[in-house]
Amino acid sequence: MKTEKDLSIYAKLKFYFYLYSMNDRHFGAVEEEDAAFYVYHVLTGDVKTEIHHHSSAQLVYAEGGIVHIFTDLKHWYLPARCFMWIPAGTPHYIFSTSPKVDLYNFYFKKEENESGFFDEINIYSVSHLLREMILYTKDWDGKITKNDETKYYFLKALKGILPEKRDKKLAFPVQHPFPKDETLLKVAKYIHANLEKPLTIESTAKEFGMSTRTLSRKFKEILGMNYVRFLRALRITRSLELMLEGKYNMYEISMMVGYNSLSSFSNIFKKVIGIPPTEYLQRLKGDV
Repeated sequence: MKTEKDLSIYAKLKFYFYLYSMNDRHFGAVEEEDAAFYVYHVLTGDVKTEIHHHSSAQLVYAEGGIVHIFTDLKHWYLPARCFMWIPAGTPHYIFSTSPKVDLYNFYFKKEENESGFFDEINIYSVSHLLREMILYTKDWDGKITKNDETKYYFLKALKGILPEKRDKKLAFPVQHPFPKDETLLKVAKYIHANLEKPLTIESTAKEFGMSTRTLSRKFKEILGMNYVRFLRALRITRSLELMLEGKYNMYEISMMVGYNSLSSFSNIFKKVIGIPPTEYLQRLKGDV
């Protein structure tokens, strides 16, 4: 049964209602007492869950595409070759429209004397070793008990190396609060659908019949960030989705997300992510 808090969070996330559904019947099995671990992979492309939480922590790994993960405070972007750690009890909602994404889900019961790493929600790039361990479980499904010794100790080892075998050089720094205001929900949807346009704050405010000052105030008061930063986050994450589709060159991508030159796109990308877009794509593909 959803709590009042769950329903409140769900209301904040409803603006992506049109996306495909992911089977969430496994959530009950995750809670079973003998389920030391639980594995549930979605290898069909489109993903969507309801708002939910569980007493087990969750590792979400994306192989291809970008996965969107919402918590009550933030909208997170999980790109390919990265994993997100979601601590136990954290309400969240997951979706992806990337047709090539494979989503690997691992559920871990909380243990005594765990390191602080397991209490923090965050996104990390995987090391080569960790990626191979995750992919090794591709055909696994369901709960893993202590009687399944081989799988049990394999997953225990996988969890044990998480604090060390993550690539600290390639964390994904783009996340932002999700609009709770009904008007800002509509603005966010409009921006996402028109990223190739200039989208100045003046033109967007006019589209919604409000003053520039009013829209600017809404972003600062409700999201704690300005319009330009929000727009930049959407553009950069959309560029990653386009990169991973493999259909466009960097110049085409820069135009498709609203930059009038490749150099301006590269400069903003490096400012946000820390490295140029070509290098980031190479790392995501495992070429470097």
